[in-house]
Amino acid sequence: MEFISPIDAAFLLGESREHPMHVGSLQLFEAPEDAGPDFAQRTHEMLLEHRDFDPTFRKRPAKLWGTPQLAWSQEDEVDIDYHVRRSALPSPGGIAQLLELASDLHSVLLDRHRPLWEIHLIEGLGDGRFALYSKMHHALIDGVAAQRLVQRTLTSDASSHEALVPWQLPRRQKRTESPGGSTLSGVARNLRSAAAAAPAALRVARAALLQQQLTLPFAAPRTMFNVPIGGARRCAMRSWPLERIRQVKKATGSTVNDVVLTMSAGALRGYLLERNALPDKPLIAMVPVSLRGEDDNGDQSGVKVGAILCNLGTDVADPLERLRVVSESMCRSKEIYRSLSSTQTMALSALMLSPLALTLLPGIVSLTNPPFNIVISNVPGPRETMYWNGARLDATYPMSIPFDGQAVNITLTTNAENLDFGLVGCRRSVPRLERLLDHLEQSLTALEEAAL
Repeated sequence: MEFISPIDAAFLLGESREHPMHVGSLQLFEAPEDAGPDFAQRTHEMLLEHRDFDPTFRKRPAKLWGTPQLAWSQEDEVDIDYHVRRSALPSPGGIAQLLELASDLHSVLLDRHRPLWEIHLIEGLGDGRFALYSKMHHALIDGVAAQRLVQRTLTSDASSHEALVPWQLPRRQKRTESPGGSTLSGVARNLRSAAAAAPAALRVARAALLQQQLTLPFAAPRTMFNVPIGGARRCAMRSWPLERIRQVKKATGSTVNDVVLTMSAGALRGYLLERNALPDKPLIAMVPVSLRGEDDNGDQSGVKVGAILCNLGTDVADPLERLRVVSESMCRSKEIYRSLSSTQTMALSALMLSPLALTLLPGIVSLTNPPFNIVISNVPGPRETMYWNGARLDATYPMSIPFDGQAVNITLTTNAENLDFGLVGCRRSVPRLERLLDHLEQSLTALEEAAL
């Protein structure tokens, strides 16, 4: 047996019917021209032929000394027909039906008596495309690692009909963290030794608060998103051309991430205004970010990921002024982090994330102010068109985890020349989640009209 690390165990212990703790992805593929009507069936049969499983895909929680969630056991015989399934949408097979199915799949807990992963091949889309929905427990993998795992199954060679699968990939040498961004889970895994740095956290937090005015937890207003949540999920997905965001970035001297955050801030403002629920104080987002400089190619060791709380400026009507607020908030926090040692970085990130642990306590969400209002993650993805089994990847929509008191999550990733947004919300607490997509478009358009 293998001991489960404290961070990973927390995701298992914190899971309940109301709080599924898996990360997911919905990929859309355009089948090759010569695919034929049975392409999805043949693809599914090909997937089932891969029966050599990486140890990670054999893990399931086991009891140690009579206590669950302390150790992993390895499943000798993996029932691949259970883990890899084929589904079809009812006619006419639109995107709305696909998202409804993905929402249902994302709401269901993984079976702890089996390895904690599933992949669903979904056919029946009216435009001829097919989809792959995958999910894996957060105790096994974080969002960045999951994205990289998916990327390793893809190729930029349009003529290749090789179909790699995530549970049976060629071994490769370990390498240091790449200079891309990170998700909340990526941050968490860099905090394994942060408990020993508690005194440093207090000193750093005091200096940041008094001297540099860093945004700290519990400065956020209470909103309709910061409530206890149920287990049913609703997902909403859409892609935007990356060039639109780049044009705003160039015109304003900001960063792509600043524009994305401001675009999201405008969408949240519009959504809350629509419901007469916009607070007077600005919303605060938790943003996991890379702290590596432009000349850092990833070979430098050490912790270089921070959990930043960003002022989203949702109390500001002017889009360019809101972008300035977001940019200044992010810049100030990054400068503070860059001045710290690795131990101090872990300590301050731990301080930013520690309030999430409170959500595991019954009733605590209703008794305290929210530490922040929403998590917004930008996960790096491929910058060129990719293919799998000869099919072109049209989109990769990340599907993350809403927490108790954090009823909606926004995660996005790069896919060639697009930014693919995946929104996941509590079905009960966030009505008409898809309206946030319309507000994202309106928010970006307002930035373009003001800046260009």
